[in-house]
Amino acid sequence: MSGTRLVGDVGGTNARFALLNDNNQPISSSTLSTGDFPSLGAALTTYLADHDIDRIEAAAVAVATPITGDAVKLTNNHWSFSIEETRKQLGMDTLHVINDFTALALSVPHLPDSELIKIGGGTVVPNHAKAIIGPGTGLGVSGLIPCGSHWTALQGEGGHVSLGVRTPREFAVYEVLTKRFRHVSAERFLSGPGLVNIVQAIRDIDGLPEHQYSPADVTENGMNAAPESEHSACTEALEIFCNLLGSCAGNLVLTLGAEGGVYIGGGVVPRLGDFFVQSGFREQFEAKGRMQAYLENIPSFVIQSPYPALVGAAQLIQG
Repeated sequence: MSGTRLVGDVGGTNARFALLNDNNQPISSSTLSTGDFPSLGAALTTYLADHDIDRIEAAAVAVATPITGDAVKLTNNHWSFSIEETRKQLGMDTLHVINDFTALALSVPHLPDSELIKIGGGTVVPNHAKAIIGPGTGLGVSGLIPCGSHWTALQGEGGHVSLGVRTPREFAVYEVLTKRFRHVSAERFLSGPGLVNIVQAIRDIDGLPEHQYSPADVTENGMNAAPESEHSACTEALEIFCNLLGSCAGNLVLTLGAEGGVYIGGGVVPRLGDFFVQSGFREQFEAKGRMQAYLENIPSFVIQSPYPALVGAAQLIQG
């Protein structure tokens, strides 16, 4: 094959690549470990050889780091590269490199209904702004703004805004975290590491011995621990997480006027299943006083797509 279009999604541990078919859909995807390669170019070269591809004309790669120019340094792995030098190395006509959450945002209008789990009521208003939020390693925040027949994704750092806590218990956790961090942002609560922050603070408040948890430990124990069990703090941590995510998502919708709905991605929420559906997320999303009736009409969705960033990246190189 030659003259092929390619999309990629590079995180801290893995890089997924795929080709685009004539309908601009990802096919022939492969996942490579970033630790096995010195650079993006080396990993792409291996992917192309594995798929017997001589040359790609255009590629769009989503990466987990801000993009501010030609030089790219991944936040959570050792890769650093020049976009232009990588393009020349692989003989491509075009190489787009975008932030992974920008790619997620661009995917939203193109995801099938079967990959969206609706939480609560509300109806999408066509051709209106959409809000996107996603707790993962960090907290990604974006918005989609309609521009004629296309969508523009906002690129910002909304995960680092100050977070408003509401209950005495949330405020107690917040006070513990202020002793550890110069600024307690939304991301300090609403991310995988944020889950660990919350449960460690709860155990400190309750005078329990320290216990080392991973984000996966918190979600697993939180969804399955019996009341008053050794890991019941994980359940409370998940409840606080879901409630504050609802409040934060409501703030984002109000800021953007996102009558097109709010869409939740990232690596944490899609794993929570029924726990999230039954949590206080939607109640706190709507709990905005005089604006409650407005928010009751805004739908919320959990993205359950296997590779949304690839779908989003594909929008940059439609052929």
